[in-house]
Amino acid sequence: MRQYDFTTLPDRLKTNSVKWKEVQKDKDLLPLWVADMDFLTFPEMTKAFEDFAQYGVYGYSSPKESLFQSIIAWEKQEQDYLVERDALILIEGVVPAISVAVQAFSKEGEAVLINTPVYPPFARTVKMNKRKLITNSLIEINGHFEIDFAQLEKDIKENAVKIFIFCSPHNPGGRVWSSEELLKVGEICRKYGVILVSDEIHQDLALFGHKHHTINTVSDNFKDFTVLLSSATKTFNIAGTKNSFAVIENPELRQAFKERQLANNQHEISSLGLLATETAYTYGKPWLQELKTVIEENINYSLETLTKNSKIQVMKPEGTYLVWLDFSDYTDNHSALSRKIREEAKLILNDGLSYGREGKKHFRLNMAAPKEVIQEACQRLVETFA
Repeated sequence: MRQYDFTTLPDRLKTNSVKWKEVQKDKDLLPLWVADMDFLTFPEMTKAFEDFAQYGVYGYSSPKESLFQSIIAWEKQEQDYLVERDALILIEGVVPAISVAVQAFSKEGEAVLINTPVYPPFARTVKMNKRKLITNSLIEINGHFEIDFAQLEKDIKENAVKIFIFCSPHNPGGRVWSSEELLKVGEICRKYGVILVSDEIHQDLALFGHKHHTINTVSDNFKDFTVLLSSATKTFNIAGTKNSFAVIENPELRQAFKERQLANNQHEISSLGLLATETAYTYGKPWLQELKTVIEENINYSLETLTKNSKIQVMKPEGTYLVWLDFSDYTDNHSALSRKIREEAKLILNDGLSYGREGKKHFRLNMAAPKEVIQEACQRLVETFA
């Protein structure tokens, strides 16, 4: 029997939720796209917010030392990573941190590499900062994504890449990269003097017995050129509170990052962000443990249902609560598939093309919802694409 409520679907139409906003216009739509969860949080988080509200003063806050220690303790306990206090930098979000890193460690016109398909803000950030975008395609082997290391090294060398923005665990494919794969990534970056910006926001959501390896634990040599980014926000469904952290072991890189962060006026964190992060890392582990079992059940159900009753191919994730769906066995073109999903199945999914050209005829489905919601979504897909 579970301790926490993962069956109630909150009424998010009352909160102007980004995820549910389009449902205000069409009540039949079921949104399973943007990466936040339709689950109630754990009581300690609610209590922390209630106590904050009761205080009645909502001015500027500075981070408490206990917040930093909660992050350090969490990283040690969950990721076997001993983080030095001086290496920690708070910033409002991982995506803003990627922008800061791009600005701090490259110049306009210089090359920044990403693997594709990948979380859309990676490419957007590179382009909007007027850097040269280099895309390195992941390859699908045995139902999951792998890195073509020969092509990766070729792309880095031929384009004089300055920064590699890496997604670990991978979004949208859900790969939890092995230590051997990460070692190859790091060694290539070290060989060519590339700054490795590792987005590890889903680090605590490794599933089905898979183990996430923080890039800085794979080799001490990597600490000299890595910028590790993570947050409690995806793990504990507190993205709206806006807080994340960077771990930069190299003092020169850390100073350059902090100077750019200050120049952008991105050095302040909301009071709720500070509060939510410490609360999550202090009290959230039991809730997280149950959450992962719920997500695994939802994934297994979706995999079995869609595979058995449709031609939709499901890439089973090793981590995250996101599932990459492949509609390539259907004759419809991408636009027609998109219309069917929206107009006939009445589902809002992420369009695969926003993740790169490899996302053609693919869509991303969010598993972080009560099982009845996932069952309804799968049934709609089966009825539309049987």
